[in-house]
Amino acid sequence: MKKVQIPLPHNFEPRPYQLPFFKAMAQGKKRAVLVHHRRAGKDLACFNFLIQQAYMTRGNYWYMFPQYNQGRKAIWEGITANGVRYLECIPKSIIKRINRQEMYIELNNAPKGDEGSIIRIVGSDTEGLVGAGLKGIVLSEYSLTSPSVWPYIEPMIIEQGGWAVFNGTPRGENHFYDLYMMAKDNPDWYASKLGVDKTKAVSEEEIERLRKEGTYTEEQIQQEYYCSFKGSMVGAYYSDQIEKAEQEGRLTELEYDESKPVHTVWDIGVRDSTAIWFYQLSNNQIRVIDYYEAKGHGLPHYIKVLNSKPYLYGDHYAPHDIGAREFGTGKTRLEQAHSLGVYFREVKKIPVADGINCVRTTLNRCIFDRKKCYNGIQALKSYRKVWDEVKACFSDKPLHDWSSHAADAFRYLAVSLDEKYLNGLSRPRQFRAMGDYITPEYQRYSPQFRQQNYLNDEMRICF
Repeated sequence: MKKVQIPLPHNFEPRPYQLPFFKAMAQGKKRAVLVHHRRAGKDLACFNFLIQQAYMTRGNYWYMFPQYNQGRKAIWEGITANGVRYLECIPKSIIKRINRQEMYIELNNAPKGDEGSIIRIVGSDTEGLVGAGLKGIVLSEYSLTSPSVWPYIEPMIIEQGGWAVFNGTPRGENHFYDLYMMAKDNPDWYASKLGVDKTKAVSEEEIERLRKEGTYTEEQIQQEYYCSFKGSMVGAYYSDQIEKAEQEGRLTELEYDESKPVHTVWDIGVRDSTAIWFYQLSNNQIRVIDYYEAKGHGLPHYIKVLNSKPYLYGDHYAPHDIGAREFGTGKTRLEQAHSLGVYFREVKKIPVADGINCVRTTLNRCIFDRKKCYNGIQALKSYRKVWDEVKACFSDKPLHDWSSHAADAFRYLAVSLDEKYLNGLSRPRQFRAMGDYITPEYQRYSPQFRQQNYLNDEMRICF
């Protein structure tokens, strides 16, 4: 194989199976997906590609992990098998300054007096990511990163005419799988899927040792070392139920039924994300028609989102802590929402494990709009247990990451279906002609609903 000349191979030599990636990017590809097995050296290769590009073309460059502390461990403090630090792949002669606290390096590739390229290690959970012009980004372990991150970053990349590389190992058929399947048939993308059977970077004897020792299940070995997308994410709570819904055709396109109210259930964050599920009830079926999640906004933003949609609303559900008073204002978020025209019913606090069991039962009754609920569905697939590094097993506690907000909101949805777990407004009256529940707020604040003459005189008198 003809060796590709790389301007900056410093303390790094690409492995033969990595050369096609460097060659494709050198020939003008702007997007790449690397589905490579564990210990294939994908982060070392991608980091060196980023260094090369940052020195060749002045700009801002990010190396992103799902969580900020992962970036510090993997890159900033990372050491190769040869004992070379990842940061030593950047020649000292091209470094202008280093900020170790914020994990960024400025290069000296700029005219005198100007700033050079900035290489920054970030996490998808890092505050204030939106707004900086980006020339290039590597999204590492993309299967564990929220699918909502890339839509925020892509406009910055497009504006700069930049590039993006996504790498990772499979975690079931989630958004990383969808990205790879799109990329492998797209001539504008470079896509590579390599297991140990192709790279030979890990011996068969080593894989067999892992099997015998029981360190990994066979499903983990197939995902981690042979890059199989089959099976669910190991340690995930709901991936089997979502896979079953897929097989039964319950991930599909759903039309909003104007004859039935839309209920919402919220996980409200202050500094974290706020997640909202939109659903309708039809006999024994839960029709989940929409999902919305955002970060860094107050209640007025989310209520504006509600009002922007064509839905006629029924009940709005929120967790018990919506009644807690906020420091500074002295008001509860429940009171703030009331002042903005949204009346919440509170879902009582129950043990998380009990709520998770409620979700597992509830999912069998759900049908989802595949497109509008895409990010929420991926979150439910990814919601998983914490891995205990010391005991080498999963704990009983859920991991708090990007998937937690959607999963928590859906847990409240499942729990709220049981009347004994609700506080706040009285149980809505049943309106037989609609086959669903109508709340006082639904009638009072939905004049367009009243105009459709669905409510009879008796119900008008009641309210």
